[in-house]
Amino acid sequence: MDIQIILASASPRRRELLHQVGLKPEIMPSHVEEVIASTEPEQAVKELSRQKAEDVASRYAHGRNQAVVVGADTVVAVEGRILGKPGTKEEAIEMLGLLQGRTHQVYTGVTMIFCADGERLTFAEKTDVLVSPMTRGQMEDYVATGEPMDKAGAYGIQGCFAAYILGIRGDYNNVVGLPVGRVCRELMARGWRLYV
Repeated sequence: MDIQIILASASPRRRELLHQVGLKPEIMPSHVEEVIASTEPEQAVKELSRQKAEDVASRYAHGRNQAVVVGADTVVAVEGRILGKPGTKEEAIEMLGLLQGRTHQVYTGVTMIFCADGERLTFAEKTDVLVSPMTRGQMEDYVATGEPMDKAGAYGIQGCFAAYILGIRGDYNNVVGLPVGRVCRELMARGWRLYV
């Protein structure tokens, strides 16, 4: 059956990851006020992805029996502490200071709502990311690019910050914003075909 993806996110990175595997999502961002009930990163991203997917499904999915609503949320965590998007340049430098020279975790929660039968699937993926040591000047130079200001943990692995990545353990795409391989495997397990 043809896959009709409704992406409950305006993230260009998530859209690009779906395009990379041949899926062309309809972009319908969630406008729900995000409420995090857990300080545990994995639970937090699962709950936020669920809120986004349910919001979009309740507004747009009626009569779209062949559609799947996909909601996602990504956080960066260091020693269990969730780092959101920096509000200021100084906050971005502070976050980078916590990440440099050590391993941290990136969690992405995904909720998929299958409109045909109402099935709801929520999962989270974790990737460990090792960042090289950075000087204060290097952090300031990176922040001056503007790249970290709209990203969880104040960096984008697919951008300029790649210069400071020593290695990862887990799904690279998860760090970009969507574990697209897992999304595809869940679709195929339910009889959906890719590339048709």
